[in-house]
Amino acid sequence: MDTLTPARAAARLLAVRTAVAAPLTVGISAAIFAVASLSPFDPLAAYLGGNYQFATQSQRDAMREAYHTDMPWYQAWWQWIGGVARGELGWSSTQSQPVTTVLVERMPFTLALSGAALLTATLVAILLGCLAGMHRGGLIDRLCTGFSVTFAAVPPFVVSLALVVVVAVGLRWLPASGAAAPGADYTIEGVLRHGILPWIALTVSMIPWLLLTTRAAVVESVDSDAVRAARSRGVHGWALLRGHIAPVSVLPTLALLGTRLPELIAGAAIVETVFGWPGMAAVLVDSAAALDFPLLAALTVAAAAAVLAGSALSDAAAVAIDPRVRMSA
Repeated sequence: MDTLTPARAAARLLAVRTAVAAPLTVGISAAIFAVASLSPFDPLAAYLGGNYQFATQSQRDAMREAYHTDMPWYQAWWQWIGGVARGELGWSSTQSQPVTTVLVERMPFTLALSGAALLTATLVAILLGCLAGMHRGGLIDRLCTGFSVTFAAVPPFVVSLALVVVVAVGLRWLPASGAAAPGADYTIEGVLRHGILPWIALTVSMIPWLLLTTRAAVVESVDSDAVRAARSRGVHGWALLRGHIAPVSVLPTLALLGTRLPELIAGAAIVETVFGWPGMAAVLVDSAAALDFPLLAALTVAAAAAVLAGSALSDAAAVAIDPRVRMSA
C-alpha cells in the first residue's frame, strides 16, 4: 500500500518526469535537425538576400562551407550537442549574434507576455467557471458559456486584428505594435503600455476552454453526494465553494493547463507577429526559413521543455491537492 504523503508523491512524480524528459528532449533536438534538413529552402538565399541570384557557384559553395550548411544534419546536431554540453549554444546566422544573446534579449518579452496571459486567463476562467457552475442555467452561466463558445472558434490573429482596428487605429487609445515608441529605448512604462493589447488578445484566446472545463467540473461537483451532505450540515455559499467544490473542480483545469501549453506557445507566436512584439516569434520564423540550426534547435528544445515541464507541474499539483489522485509517471 502506498503510504506517501501528497507532497512526497508529487516530488516523486516530478523526479520521474524529469528522468523521462531528459532523453526525450535530446531526441526532440535530433528530430529538429533531421526534419529541418528536408526543407526545400536554400539557407543561402536568406544569407545573401538580393545578391543570391548574382552569386557564382563557387561563391555559393564557399558560403555553404563558411556557414556549415553543407554539413550532414547528424554531424551538425552532434556538433550542437557538444556545444550545449560546454555551455555554448552556437552562433545564429540569421541574427548575426550568439544564440545566447538572442535568447537573453528576446525571451523575457515572450515569457512576460505568455506568463501574464496564462495567469490572467487561469484566474478569470476559474472565477467565472465557478460562478457559472454554481448558477447553472442562470444569466451568468449563459453569458459565460456564450462567450466561451464564441471565442473558442475565433483564432488569436482575428482577435488581435480586431483589437488593432478598434482600439489602436479607431479609438487611438493604445499603440498598435512594438514595445516602445519608434527610436525610443525600452522602459517599464512603455513596455507595459504597448503590451496591453497583445496581453488581452492572448488572454482572450486562452479563456474559453479553461472556463468551460471549470464550469463542467463545478456542475459535476454540485451534484455530488459530498456537496449534498455539506449542504445538509448548513454549509452554503462561499464556504461551500471554497471548502468542498473548488478543491475538486480545479483539478481538471490544472490538467488542461498542462496539455494546452502548446496552444499557448503557438498563440503567443501569432499574437507577437500581429503586434510586432519583440519576442521569439519573428526569429523563430527566420531561423526555420534559413535553416539556422543553432537558433532553431534552441527555440524548439526550449518550447518542448516548457511543455514537458508544464505537464509535469500540473500533474504534480493535482497529486498534492487531492490525496486520492495517484500518478506514477
